[in-house]
Amino acid sequence: MNMSAPEALLVRYGELTLKGANRVDFENVLARNVRLACAPIAPVRLEREHARLLVFPEGRSEAIARRLTQVFGISSISPVWGAPCEPEAIVERARAVLEDALLSIPPGETRTFRVLSRRADKRFPLSSMELDRLVSERIVRDGQPLRIDLDHPELVLGIEVRETRAWIYARRDAGPGGLPVGTLGRAVCLLSGGIDSPVAAWMAMKRGCEVVFVTFHSPPYIGESAKQKVMELVRTLGRWQRSARLYVVPFAPVQEAVRDAGAEAYRTVVYRRMMHRIATRIAELERASALITGESLGQVASQTMENLACIEAAAGLPVLRPLLGFDKQETISRAESIGTYAISNVQEPDCCSLFLPRHPVLRGQVAVCEEIEARLDVGALVAQALAGAEPHNLGWTARGAKVRA
Repeated sequence: MNMSAPEALLVRYGELTLKGANRVDFENVLARNVRLACAPIAPVRLEREHARLLVFPEGRSEAIARRLTQVFGISSISPVWGAPCEPEAIVERARAVLEDALLSIPPGETRTFRVLSRRADKRFPLSSMELDRLVSERIVRDGQPLRIDLDHPELVLGIEVRETRAWIYARRDAGPGGLPVGTLGRAVCLLSGGIDSPVAAWMAMKRGCEVVFVTFHSPPYIGESAKQKVMELVRTLGRWQRSARLYVVPFAPVQEAVRDAGAEAYRTVVYRRMMHRIATRIAELERASALITGESLGQVASQTMENLACIEAAAGLPVLRPLLGFDKQETISRAESIGTYAISNVQEPDCCSLFLPRHPVLRGQVAVCEEIEARLDVGALVAQALAGAEPHNLGWTARGAKVRA
């Protein structure tokens, strides 16, 4: 038989269950993020009970379920059908859910199978194992393409017995896990058009950070298509949090001044020190408490331990580097899974390719960086860059803001 649309979506938490006395705060943020994520699709009603969130959509439940796979803090989602908390009612509903699930099995194939019950309401007259046994004996019929396997089943008929209703499901979609975006504050990500920094931003979101983006653009040396590429990356990343603000900062005057100051080998390191200063000012505007970069130790000349120390010394905030221990293939694999790789892989020059040194320093010294910067009007260059910064609201809950120098 074909089942009607599920009555609800059962959302399981991941790490949230370990948060002790603070768990309710994390749950509140998760509930808010779920409502915001679902709002463009259909209104939803939420209920919380025993480390679960029940989402009741007013339509388009499949689209809602897919959207929830991009909400951090969720470990899995199951479309569920309800039944009264009575053994016979549960058996009847479980039989219908199983028969509907069997429709997706190609003719001639079989699936290993088991029933797995979870009894949150201990007043229910049967234990979890007793309910497993009862339902299995009553719903599995001869001729069905099923073979019982309690250890590694391909098809699990799940039953969750709650205080007022039992919920039955045959599907579990993986969520992204992590912590709800916004529970660990806000950070500013220095975003290029490359593969690494979008993945770093995504990983920071997964750890509960709301991410604001800043990119550095160098017209007339670098064309408009490079900026559009970064904007497309931000739109893609914006699906994972409630807003996606990008600041596009004009950087050519800074690079020209650094070039003219000499010390070619230090050019890239000084560029990045200036980027960190500008990003720190934007972070102050955005009430962010950290910067995020896509740096990986030793990946390029500017990412040696000494050079990273030189760069971070110019930042006024902690610098988070989620990819520090990743190799390139690990980063590529993650980029493919989150949908940024194809965009990043489009070949466009960016500001980092401008006035590249022929022999970049590998073990920079802060004192040398400061000596070079003494030849610059650092404050004026930072103020000029901030005054020209363009804010773009690219997410689906855009907020307005102005850049102040």
